[in-house]
Amino acid sequence: MRDLSSGDHRIYLELEVRRVDCRRCGAVKRERLDFLGDNPFYTERFAHYVGRRCRSTTIKELAEELTLHWHTVKELEKQYMHAQLVRAGTPGPRRIGIDEISIRKRHTYRIVVSDLDRSRAIWFGGGDRSEASMAQFYAGLGEKKSRRIKLALMDMWKPFRNATQVHAPQAAILFDKFHVMRHLGEALDQVRKAEYARLSGKDRRFIKGQKYTLLSNRENLTLEGRLALKTLLAANKRLNTAYLLKEAFGQLWSYQREGWARRFFDHWRAALKWQRLKPYEKFADMIERHWDGIAAYCHPDNKVSLGFVEGLNNKIRVIQRRAYGLRDQEYLRLKVLTCMLPRL
Repeated sequence: MRDLSSGDHRIYLELEVRRVDCRRCGAVKRERLDFLGDNPFYTERFAHYVGRRCRSTTIKELAEELTLHWHTVKELEKQYMHAQLVRAGTPGPRRIGIDEISIRKRHTYRIVVSDLDRSRAIWFGGGDRSEASMAQFYAGLGEKKSRRIKLALMDMWKPFRNATQVHAPQAAILFDKFHVMRHLGEALDQVRKAEYARLSGKDRRFIKGQKYTLLSNRENLTLEGRLALKTLLAANKRLNTAYLLKEAFGQLWSYQREGWARRFFDHWRAALKWQRLKPYEKFADMIERHWDGIAAYCHPDNKVSLGFVEGLNNKIRVIQRRAYGLRDQEYLRLKVLTCMLPRL
């Protein structure tokens, strides 16, 4: 069996595995050696070495480096990831984050549930993003543990909210700030497109090609981008108003009491009057319909890191790009569940 290499030399262990008669059941059993992996041709520490390397490199590259078959490396990595999950233990979350991820074209989704307190994914499954698929998570978690959930962070997708209210009615529902701000960014982009269509000739030159400049946070812009933004806002009054309203709306998540947050939103919505910003008016109506899930962030117990779920999604996208064309759904599930766990 193969063990860890020593320098440039591969190390193989040769040993005899004893077979014994079991006095209890009368069957012939094979001696169990703890240092062997699930694959008897490799030691456990070699399998863990392969698994650790696969976190930062592709299966193909590692297979060529270690002179192993592609499927062998993949199975050794799966053994490593199973060991990670065993060490992490069964989840019993108090605060969860729910989001969907597209795994291929034509609206094929899987649901990702994460434990916000331990910063790790705890479930990856479902056949789509329906209420029935979301219910599979709560069924697997069990009724007792589902009743312990205190907070569910999600986007404004109705099936997620309905399933949570049925299986964990005691949980406070909090809508993800990044999804809310994404809707506001889309409203701003609609205003930009409308202004570009309204203007003609030389007046368009300030708007053309400035989508990224307008939608990005000012802190993320280069000096050239900030100058372009300043020129754009000075040249177009309506875009200037829409941009200032978008920047001001982020203050909503800084309030400690719902009453203060409500007063701020009412004033923000009143500022839309006479501005002729239809996309913003539709956005304000959407916030009004989902106010309870946004105002829940004002409660001290609901102060969670809103960026973790989005960061987990970015990690999953990196995994998908690295494993382009991957068809093994179980392998993808293990990669997602272990991407935030510490190395063995």
